[in-house]
Amino acid sequence: MKRLLSFFAIVVLLGAQSLQAQWIQTNGPYGGWAQCFAVSGSNLFAGIYRVGMFLSTNNGTSWTAVNTGLTSTFVLSLAVNGSNLFAGTYGGGVFLSTNNGTSWTAVNSGLTNTIVHSVVVVGGSNLFAGTRDGVFLSTNNGTSWTAVNNGLPTNAIVYALAVNGSNLFAGTNGGVFLSTDNGTSWTAVNTGLTSTFVLSLAVNGSNLFAGTDRGGVFLSTNNGTSWTAVNNGLTSLTVRSFAVHGSNLFAGTDGGGVFLSTNNGTSWTAINSGLTNAIVYALAVNGSNLFAGTFGGGVFLSTNPALRDASWTAVNTGLMEYFVNSLAVNSSNLFAGTSGGVWPRPLSEIVAVEDDFIQVPVGFMLEQNYPNPFRNGAALREISTTTIRYQLPQTTQVVLKIYNTFGQEVRTLVNARQPAGMNAVVWDGRDESGKEVSSGIYIYRLQTGVSIQSRKLSFVR
Repeated sequence: MKRLLSFFAIVVLLGAQSLQAQWIQTNGPYGGWAQCFAVSGSNLFAGIYRVGMFLSTNNGTSWTAVNTGLTSTFVLSLAVNGSNLFAGTYGGGVFLSTNNGTSWTAVNSGLTNTIVHSVVVVGGSNLFAGTRDGVFLSTNNGTSWTAVNNGLPTNAIVYALAVNGSNLFAGTNGGVFLSTDNGTSWTAVNTGLTSTFVLSLAVNGSNLFAGTDRGGVFLSTNNGTSWTAVNNGLTSLTVRSFAVHGSNLFAGTDGGGVFLSTNNGTSWTAINSGLTNAIVYALAVNGSNLFAGTFGGGVFLSTNPALRDASWTAVNTGLMEYFVNSLAVNSSNLFAGTSGGVWPRPLSEIVAVEDDFIQVPVGFMLEQNYPNPFRNGAALREISTTTIRYQLPQTTQVVLKIYNTFGQEVRTLVNARQPAGMNAVVWDGRDESGKEVSSGIYIYRLQTGVSIQSRKLSFVR
């Protein structure tokens, strides 16, 4: 399954809370995942997967599509270098705009692979593109590209790039690679890296962290020469996002919520009290405030994440889309990139939020489905189903839906008022039209008048 990069931003928090704090629905962006953000002066850009580029000049209050010349609207990554804005796309390569998105030009000469997961600017004049076939370098704002893959394996998929001084690191499906000469040559730096599917990278001083798929976190203190697994206490080993603040390292995981390490990964502590959705795609941190964007549960805030008894508050009032893929911030607003576009909210509203949410009541619980995974029963001449059980503390309206990993609704299983106590519903692996769904991971999301919780399930045909 394709995995897309998770983005995190440093958050600056200002002002005091509004009693009517809520997210704002704007005139866009719309139609797809808000995959990435970029800020250039007073201009905010959002890359929407399948739809293209949107520009806001008023802190996200209104948006304008800026796609003239952008022949590929599957935008995966953005980078700013002075007055130049670069968009990395799926299948269309790299596009350049020199006029704030008014028009775009494809700048792909020499770029032999046009699926661009990441774009990063190093040293002001060097632009690197991480693709499905290694790394490419441009020293002339994308006019021409040179493959800089000497030492990279054939068909390396580059999911993450990180810079530490003169060292450039590439996180790939085959481990971590280091270049000390602007990508002219690469060296595999995987000694001790027992899981080589690298989803995320983070640098904190002389420490380099790699978040992997099902292998947890690895630490290198010598520029990747050797790695040590640092997973003590990390109970979920797919790490999609990092956030660093001083000596505090936060990891957002796929199903285990958020973990904190105060000792460079030597040990981890889950900080999930109140975090009712544990699929964390994005993190944003500043000082004592940490935001988490979740897949199906919206946005959460912790004002004391560095404490062992840290707790979370849902800050979703007015937010109609709960599948949050990215977070971004400027001087006055927090932006949530969702399956339904971009939603802004003033930072001044959400620093203190004790009165802005409803606590998950005692007795509210969404259980893991059983069996999981469950299989297509046709070959076995039996009906294959899975049962989802949930406990309600009181009689309430219940909506239980199945979503795919793109945030698209697959099936509504329950939309009714139900009594307190244990309830259950059966899913047969079919969508709303009665067609059997494809094999893969699905999200089931339970929403009541007092809370929202989500879990993952697996269906195998």
